[in-house]
Amino acid sequence: MSEQSERLKARTRRFALDVLELIKLLPPVEPGPTIRRQLTKAATSVDMNYRASCRARSHAEFTANIGVVAEEADESASWLDLIAEAKLVNSDLLPRLQKEGHELEAIFSSSAGTARRNQRSRSI
Repeated sequence: MSEQSERLKARTRRFALDVLELIKLLPPVEPGPTIRRQLTKAATSVDMNYRASCRARSHAEFTANIGVVAEEADESASWLDLIAEAKLVNSDLLPRLQKEGHELEAIFSSSAGTARRNQRSRSI
């Protein structure tokens, strides 16, 4: 495993753990429970699916998995933005998580695009 992938593993894990802290601050009434459930699924999926992509047995499997990671990072960032715009949480953690969510989204979207291009060039 490369040093870069190990750093990304640590980063996605930290992101998931920090989101788990943030969701504790969401209100107990709607829309809190719905957002809590959806954001938890998305943020933990970034972490778990990135780990799965690191264990991929083929380039096709890696390409599929990294695409899921990019989608879940985008969803996580969108939920965090919604929380901020709706003013559902007042915490210094939220802006940091929004920034990290968008950075992870950019990293994994770029990786997914590269993987798809490489997949296409392998099949030519």
